[in-house]
Amino acid sequence: MQHFDIIIIGGGAAGFFTAINAAENNPGLKIAILERGKEVLTKLKISGGGRCNVTHAEFVPKELSLNYPRGEKELLGPFHGFMTGDTMEWFQKRGIELKIEEDGRIFPVSDDSQSIINCFLRETESRKIQVFKSHVVQNFQKKEGLWDIKTSKGDFSAEKIMLATGSNPKMWNLLKKLGHEIIEPVPSLFTFNIQDERIKDLPGIATEAEVKIKSKKINLESKGPLLITHWGMSGPGILKLSAWGARDLEKLNYQFEILVNWLPGFNLEEVLTALKDFKSSLAKQQVVKNAKFDLPKRLWKNLVLASKIEEGTTWADLNKHQLQNLSNQLARAVFKVNGKSTFKEEFVTAGGVNLKEVDFKTFESKLHKNLFLAGEVLNIDAITGGFNFQNAWTGGFLAAKAMSKD
Repeated sequence: MQHFDIIIIGGGAAGFFTAINAAENNPGLKIAILERGKEVLTKLKISGGGRCNVTHAEFVPKELSLNYPRGEKELLGPFHGFMTGDTMEWFQKRGIELKIEEDGRIFPVSDDSQSIINCFLRETESRKIQVFKSHVVQNFQKKEGLWDIKTSKGDFSAEKIMLATGSNPKMWNLLKKLGHEIIEPVPSLFTFNIQDERIKDLPGIATEAEVKIKSKKINLESKGPLLITHWGMSGPGILKLSAWGARDLEKLNYQFEILVNWLPGFNLEEVLTALKDFKSSLAKQQVVKNAKFDLPKRLWKNLVLASKIEEGTTWADLNKHQLQNLSNQLARAVFKVNGKSTFKEEFVTAGGVNLKEVDFKTFESKLHKNLFLAGEVLNIDAITGGFNFQNAWTGGFLAAKAMSKD
């Protein structure tokens, strides 16, 4: 049996960040990371399309916490201890230059997640943190004040352990045996499957939109870029809805309707007024051929045709009914959602360890001393944009601070 002061179970973002910070705080500690896969940091590698969306440019704790459908209240305190600015400084100190993009997402200047991975691997090596790959944890329990860990390749013991195992059902089951309540996981951050003539031939088109779930029971809406795909709709505007509605939409078996306003900031009446103005000012022009409101031309054409307006019809020819139809298609278009697809870059689950069972000053279990939890093993998840990683960095940093104390 190999003995360590600290063992981190899970070789992902939260696990590595915890190990490195604990070693920096107390260089005398013997620390190991146990990873079940053949490679470490695999999710980090593919995040942000392989560029690694490190965090998000939101520098006020309260505002940052609003991006977490689950964890908003609990993360407010921790964010006062370590958040976006601290994350940026941490990486920059280690030679990783970061940049803020227009939408607030923060990436390494290299645009390559490998630069973040290399940074972590350099740090673990220089701090003599041992990384054990292909070690599947089969059980862990407290024995005579120490944690005993059985893996597929041998046994370990440690004074303190951290679970940074993400959405791993086997690890949740082991935590259940220790008395922790696991909130049943459901998918979060998914795209909407929509078969509809209006968007059928438009994959790749993106535009700003307001989207609302059409339901008396669910009051959910979002605003942001909407991306039309081969199977329906995606993009931040849709993904935000999927995160906030993760549990409600699962109850509906992902069968529901959405209202899309393709003209954010305009309501139905304002759109109708604008269309009437076009009718008089652009009388001789063909409606189909003159996209308005800066809408993508092909989307405009499909919405016009869906309004029972034939190609060749001029603005002057439009009757009251057609104007009303077109304003509805632009500001209140109804789409039927029939199922979901995973947003592969940022696959996230809503669910995990009940947050009432965790001390958020240290990320230590309230049920078991010297058992720490960080990242998505907890019932915390965020919208897309670097927020899930910020949760990992914050939890890892504060846990490391507590774990590195003698």
